[in-house]
Amino acid sequence: MRVDKYLNSVNLTKRRAVSEDMCKNGVVSINGIVVKPAKDVKVGDIITLTYLEKTMKYEVLQIPETKTIPKTKQNEYVREVQ
Repeated sequence: MRVDKYLNSVNLTKRRAVSEDMCKNGVVSINGIVVKPAKDVKVGDIITLTYLEKTMKYEVLQIPETKTIPKTKQNEYVREVQ
């Protein structure tokens, strides 16, 4: 699954257009490498989102089968890493 679709489907961004813009502006990296929106995400990857004041890291636990998942099930697909 593409990284922009993944960020949207696991509720890390509100819209896919937002996650696509984040990738194009160099905010999103996978395993320490800045990626484009079409980069595929695999289980075990570490996604880093670099905001102005903080950096958030998430580990990919599984890839969703559907377009969106409920927010209550978010911890089954992604977990925050320190």
